[in-house]
Amino acid sequence: MASKVFWGSPRQSKLDAKETLPAKLDLILERLHLRDRVKNEKVVLKIHTGSNIGYSTIHPVFLRKVVKAIKDGGGEPVVADTEWDVHDAASRGYTAETLGCPIYPISGPMDQYFYEHEKPYKSIKSWRLGGLIQDATFLVNFAHAKGHPSCGYGGAIKNLALGCMSGKTRAEMHDAMHFDPYWFAEKCPDPAVRQAIIDACPFGAIVQDRDRPDGLHMHFEGCNQCGRCLQVAPPGSLKIDAVNFHTFQEACARSVEVSMGTFAAGKSIHMVLATHMTPVCDCFGFTSMPILPDAGIFGSDDIVALEQAVLDMTGQTPLIEENVPTSMEVHTRTGHPLRWLHGPLKDPYKVVEYAEQLGLGSREYELVDVLPVTEFQRTSVTYIPAN
Repeated sequence: MASKVFWGSPRQSKLDAKETLPAKLDLILERLHLRDRVKNEKVVLKIHTGSNIGYSTIHPVFLRKVVKAIKDGGGEPVVADTEWDVHDAASRGYTAETLGCPIYPISGPMDQYFYEHEKPYKSIKSWRLGGLIQDATFLVNFAHAKGHPSCGYGGAIKNLALGCMSGKTRAEMHDAMHFDPYWFAEKCPDPAVRQAIIDACPFGAIVQDRDRPDGLHMHFEGCNQCGRCLQVAPPGSLKIDAVNFHTFQEACARSVEVSMGTFAAGKSIHMVLATHMTPVCDCFGFTSMPILPDAGIFGSDDIVALEQAVLDMTGQTPLIEENVPTSMEVHTRTGHPLRWLHGPLKDPYKVVEYAEQLGLGSREYELVDVLPVTEFQRTSVTYIPAN
């Protein structure tokens, strides 16, 4: 059965506050019955505050509306994000005063408050879930959509997958991409050839392995699978294989399985704001030009259906190539436009496939426009008086 995904378009028929995205968020919260579901609940509102001088994250105007709805319904909200982002979140406008409730690090101020879950996956032996997440009884997952160098796209799943885990687990999720071998030193004994392989990558994605003098190490985040390195490498010495890239996607889905597994059925909602979508994650600490047109705001009880809907909507428009940083390149134009930029093996739909396989939701959805524009009408512009 298809899950409902509520959507607010970024378009307006007239210049009216009731047609803006914050107003459409109110309508989505009503359709999700948030106020009716949070009475006496300890609610964690998981966001990403970004870092440094980034400004494309979710504006406090949106978050304050969610906090107010939780309070109106009798819930006790806290906002949460990773320790290293929360410590300077006030410099980007995230404070208890602007949000309407406290903002805390998910695993404590020293990143040491977590619950360990033993669910081995490749090189990952256990998952250190932030204590603030597991202690809560209701989850509101509110993510900003953007590109991501490890997997093509970061949204609601990524917001939980990395954002709910302590630093050690986050690092292990990235390191798991190296579990399946891709470099075979015996087939490339010549140091000069190894250096030529390194030099062939214009993105610095291949470096000398710091632990093995005859080894090469791949930074998968920087690799867009252009194949220049393979033109230099001896046959069989280097593999650019889907399994390494897809491992991160599956690790994200498994991480969400852990975090959402601590909440009872019906005790979570998920939302994505798809505006000012940049090439890489907000954790990079800066904001670049948007590379996709704004797609609006989305909400659902089903995280899988939500992500599928966001990807389908953002996949309808081409990449804004003139806004792509000159250090990046587009070398494929098939599939989702974020795949054009980050490479064909960083298919943003893979994480949704893995999440569905784990039983986290359904990729089938019904998109419900909360404020449809049925016809365009010309209206006069009314200015707000000074007094």
